[in-house]
Amino acid sequence: MAKKEKKSKLEAKDNGTRNIVIGMIILVIVVGAITAITKSRTNSHATAPSAVATSDGYGIEFNKSAPVKVDFYEDFQCPHCRDFEAVNNTYINGLVTAGKIHAVYHPMSFIGPESILTAAASACASDQGKFLEMHKALYQNQPATENDGTWTNTKLVQLGQSLGITSSAYDNCVNKGQYINWVNNVENYAGSQNINSTPTVLINGKTLPQADYLDPVAFQAAFKAAGVK
Repeated sequence: MAKKEKKSKLEAKDNGTRNIVIGMIILVIVVGAITAITKSRTNSHATAPSAVATSDGYGIEFNKSAPVKVDFYEDFQCPHCRDFEAVNNTYINGLVTAGKIHAVYHPMSFIGPESILTAAASACASDQGKFLEMHKALYQNQPATENDGTWTNTKLVQLGQSLGITSSAYDNCVNKGQYINWVNNVENYAGSQNINSTPTVLINGKTLPQADYLDPVAFQAAFKAAGVK
């Protein structure tokens, strides 16, 4: 009986030790999970390109002090956006580089995963001072089919390099998906503003008629009417 009782005490001690160890492991796992979730939630709103202002719907902006504000809502996979850019890109870029408009670009991502990748890459290019160049190149190289596998991190890094982006910070930004959560913020803001098609252009908060988008005379007249010279 004494041996059996002694054995029971040893087993109880072993079980107690095992329970303590298991409890510590669970605690570590729980704490780690909470930390990861907290970090994820924080980063989802904190990480944004340097040219972004949350007050402008997370858009990438130029010439904030210019008197005429123009918001551009586009998706880099949108064929209509490509056509719009082909007609108006030279005019718009001229106004932006001359500082004549407060331009705010909202790269959207509703078409699919490659919209997200290209939008995030445009933000990475923005940090390198190459947003307008990347913006133009993505439309010029838009594939005929959406989400067909053309746009990968590797291809977007190569495209950046072809535009003269030599910093490894751009490569890392693209490969790590640094601005993926920012893209989600842009999309959510666009939804809150009832933006339901691309391209959509607002001049001083007023939506430009879709019929003017491929008519350069009407398009430029709208800017002049707003005071752009």
